[in-house]
Amino acid sequence: MGDGEPRVPTAIAVTSADMALPPQDERTLPAAVLQDVDRRPLDHVLAELQTLVDQCGHVIVVCSEAVPAGVERRLHTVRALLETDRIALFRPPLPPLGIAVLARQLRQLASCDLGPGVLASAGRLLTHYIHAGALLGSVARLDRVPVDLKAHARSWVPGSQFGVVAHPEPQLVRIGAEAALSGPEFGTSLLVAKGQLPSDWVTGTLAPAWRVQGLREAALPAESSGWWGTGRLTEFCAYLPDLSVLYQLVTSVRQDACHWCGIDVIGDRCVFCSATPPVYDDDDGGGRGGGASGRDRALGHRRDPALGRRRERRALTG
Repeated sequence: MGDGEPRVPTAIAVTSADMALPPQDERTLPAAVLQDVDRRPLDHVLAELQTLVDQCGHVIVVCSEAVPAGVERRLHTVRALLETDRIALFRPPLPPLGIAVLARQLRQLASCDLGPGVLASAGRLLTHYIHAGALLGSVARLDRVPVDLKAHARSWVPGSQFGVVAHPEPQLVRIGAEAALSGPEFGTSLLVAKGQLPSDWVTGTLAPAWRVQGLREAALPAESSGWWGTGRLTEFCAYLPDLSVLYQLVTSVRQDACHWCGIDVIGDRCVFCSATPPVYDDDDGGGRGGGASGRDRALGHRRDPALGRRRERRALTG
């Protein structure tokens, strides 16, 4: 942290209490829970978001793609009525337990010396380091991961179970002696949320195979059954638990000022105002102006090396 007035941490909000996981460490900030935003009176929700903005400066709302359509509409309505670019709505392509884990990682990082734009952009980066899946009793209604006809047919066989990874790459196997799912190539912890299915395969087979460095349990989010198409499941998520690792990942990536709202961000899109960098024509092949592109001249800096490792670059542009 630099000199001057203490920085008020950016608020990390979730759309239900079961998405606010217990703190990972002593620095994890509490989540702001926006409960039933589609059911409560509009003026109540407006006042709640306005208070958060007034207190924290910026608010990052992390929500699942499985939330009711009315929740997303209400959040966009409130943001428009408040006429502010200080509220970011972030809906990464993760299952509900993965959303809860990502929100907690942002709550960890919110205690650090990161500006709101960098923190919001960090969500897109960290999404690519989350391995999220489930043990399912049926894939008959699963539409988030490709399911072939054979797997659909086996869903009707009593006692069948399936191991599924939805992110970062889709995988599906029928549980048996040789069943295996590819996992992360780096050290992670595993969070397990048990539904109406025993978690023995996840804790006894998957966790050792993925060489997880810690295993914890959590309550199954209410949105999980709808996301996975069945209540007969145990959801799991492998993630980076240490704040120091998360901070190093984020701060190792180059920061730029958003050309529209001026906030510092990482990557190619501002999560608050949704602006992407303008495209300028490069100089012709003769190299007038030293070969710098129009975009470099407009932003007033030289062309820096490519961003970090291949995974980080893909994460920020995908």
